[in-house]
Amino acid sequence: MKKLLWLGGSLAVASAAFGAESTVPAGWHAQSLWQAVTYMILFAAIGIALAVIGYKVFDKCTPGDLHREIVENKNVAAAIVAAAVILGVCIIVAAAMLG
Repeated sequence: MKKLLWLGGSLAVASAAFGAESTVPAGWHAQSLWQAVTYMILFAAIGIALAVIGYKVFDKCTPGDLHREIVENKNVAAAIVAAAVILGVCIIVAAAMLG
C-alpha cells in the first residue's frame, strides 16, 4: 500500500510523487512569459488581499483594537501576534493556491 504524503495540504504534490496524473487543469499553465507574469501578478494580488482580509477579521474577533495597539501604543507583543496571524493566513492561502 502506498503511503500518502501530505505536504502543506497539497494532494497534487503527493500524487505527482507517486506517478499519478496531475489534478491541475491544463488551462492554468502559462504558454508564454507574459502570461506567466500576468498569472503571477493576479495570484499575488489575490494573496495580498486575502492576507489583509484575514488580518482584519482577526482584529475584529479579538478584544480591543490590535492595529491601534501596534501603531499608537508601540506594543511589540501585539505586533508579533499580528505578524504570526498574517504569516498563518499567508501559509493557508499559499496551500490553497497550490492545491
